Amino acid sequence: MDIFLQQVINGLVQGSLYALVALGYTMVYGIIELVNFAHGEVVMVGALVGLSVIERIASRGDTGWGVIAIGVLVAIPSCMALGLGIERVAYRPLRKAPRLAPLISAIGVSIALQQMAALIWGRNYLHYPDVLSNPQFHIGGAVITQVQLVILATTGILMLLTWLIVQKTALGRAMRASAQNPSVAGLMGVNVDRIIALTFLMGSGLAAVAGVLVGTYYGVGNHTMGFMLGLKAFTAAVLGGIGSLGGAMLGGLLLGVIENLGAGYLGSVTNGTIGSNYSDVLAFLMLIAVLVLRPSGLMGERGSEKV
Repeated sequence: MDIFLQQVINGLVQGSLYALVALGYTMVYGIIELVNFAHGEVVMVGALVGLSVIERIASRGDTGWGVIAIGVLVAIPSCMALGLGIERVAYRPLRKAPRLAPLISAIGVSIALQQMAALIWGRNYLHYPDVLSNPQFHIGGAVITQVQLVILATTGILMLLTWLIVQKTALGRAMRASAQNPSVAGLMGVNVDRIIALTFLMGSGLAAVAGVLVGTYYGVGNHTMGFMLGLKAFTAAVLGGIGSLGGAMLGGLLLGVIENLGAGYLGSVTNGTIGSNYSDVLAFLMLIAVLVLRPSGLMGERGSEKV
C-alpha cells in the first residue's frame, strides 16, 4: 500500500507536467489541425533559459522560491517569442500546403532548436542550483515534498485558467470559432491569423512554466530534454483525445500515474532492474493500445469542439 500511495503521488506530479505540456499540443491542433512537433523544444528552451537566470541570481547568494519565480518570468516571454517565430516560419507559410509539409518543417525546427541549444548551453547535463530547502511531508507511508506540492498547485491553477480563458472569454470564443470553421470566423470579423498566433503564444507560455518546473523537479537540464518530454505529452494528448483541453489534462494525469505505478511495481518485483528502465515502454504501449481500441481518445466524443 505504501508503494501504491507513493507512486500515485509521484505519478500525479509527473502527470501534471505532462498535462501542462500537452495543453500546448492540443490547443495548436484544435486551431490548425496540425501537431507542433517543435513544442517539446520550446519546453527545453524554457528550462535552460530559466536555469541560466536562476544560476545568475543564485551566484549572488539568493535562495528561495522567489529565485525560481524570476526564472519563470524571464522564460515565459522568451518561449512566447520562440513560439511566435515557429508559427511564422514553420506553419503560416505552409498553412495551405499538403499536411506533410508543415509536419516536416516542424521536425526540422525541432532539430534546429536542439542544435542551437547545444551551441549556447553545451551538450552536457546542466544542474539547477540548489536554491530550495524542499522539506518533506508524510502522508500515510508516503512522502511528498514542497516542490511536488508547488508543482501540483501551479499546474492545477494554470490548467484551470487556460480552460476558463478558452471557455469563458471573448478570446476563447474566437479560438473555438476559428477551430470550427476559420473561413466563417473570418467573415464574422475574427482575425484568424491573430488568433492562431495568440494560441501559439499561450501554448509557449505554458511550455516555459513547465520547462522550469521540470528542471526544478529533476534538478537537471539538457538540450535533448524536450524530445522525450514532448513525446510523452503528445501521448497524453492523444490518450485524452487530442483537440480537447479536458482530454489533455486527463491524459497527462493518467499517463503519469500509470507510468509510475508500472515502474514502481515492476521495480519492486525485479529489485529495480526493470521498473525505471521500462517506464517509457509502458507509456508508448498505452499509446498503441489507445490508438487500436479508441483512436479518438478517452474524451474523443468532444473532438468536434476541438478546444
